[in-house]
Amino acid sequence: MALLQGPLARVPAAGRRRDPRPWWATGLSLFCAITLVFLIARDVFVPEVRDTEVWFGFELHGWLAWLTAPLHWLLFAVGAWAYASLRPWVWPWASVYVLYIALSHLVWNVSSPSGGGWVPGLWQLVGLTLPAVALLWARPPAPQEKCDGAT
Repeated sequence: MALLQGPLARVPAAGRRRDPRPWWATGLSLFCAITLVFLIARDVFVPEVRDTEVWFGFELHGWLAWLTAPLHWLLFAVGAWAYASLRPWVWPWASVYVLYIALSHLVWNVSSPSGGGWVPGLWQLVGLTLPAVALLWARPPAPQEKCDGAT
């Protein structure tokens, strides 16, 4: 039923049930939602940081930062929604995004005057690659056939 989208797409087919919701999917949804609120508040109300955004490890300042900040907000809003609704595509794409963040930390540490150089950049790269790999291995719960005890 490709025509069913939105809330109805989450309802398992008749006679099937969904595995229990993984606790870590709820945790990731909450993490994305809390990060979204934090980023919006920081970008709107904290003058020292609202004029700076980092993309691909490079700092953007001024109006470029203001224009690209909503993209960060959108990424975390979509992540919160996708984990809350157990969208199957969120697991591999979240892994790609975390790998992008890991590489960006390395680039930022090496290229920015505020960065710490190669050693902190490599530590952050390794530290952020671990959750990226975990996200790549994670899978949403799959619908299962209803077990009525008959064989």
